[in-house]
Amino acid sequence: MFGRWTYEFFAGYWGAMDLGSGPTADALNTRPKYVASTTLTEPRWADTTVLSGDVAAAIAELKDKPGGELQVHGSGRLIRWLLENDLVDEMNLLIVPVVVGQGTRLFPDSGPDIALDLVDSRAFPKGITLQVYRPTGRPQYAT
Repeated sequence: MFGRWTYEFFAGYWGAMDLGSGPTADALNTRPKYVASTTLTEPRWADTTVLSGDVAAAIAELKDKPGGELQVHGSGRLIRWLLENDLVDEMNLLIVPVVVGQGTRLFPDSGPDIALDLVDSRAFPKGITLQVYRPTGRPQYAT
């Protein structure tokens, strides 16, 4: 699942690769893609469905279907919207040991407070870590 900007970026790169180019390209090019967008009308990447109108209902319907998980790669605005609408079951956060002093934040200064339960954590040889979280509702703060 993508927001429009990330979708167009991925489609231009991964969507241009032939089958057999590698595991990431093959996975992205052989699975269905969903784009939450009010402006995209003619997707150019094969097997793409544009979600517009009641996007929350469309995503809830997709989540109810059997056959695998919905993943969001990039698409920060979409991730924030999904969190605000209680449509996230699990988050996999890859932390790369680089400090970037500018750019768009994943979690903005304003927005809902969401408690997260850590369900898995792994470290990789180059210092990258993966944390897997499940949202658990509103956090409880000490008084």
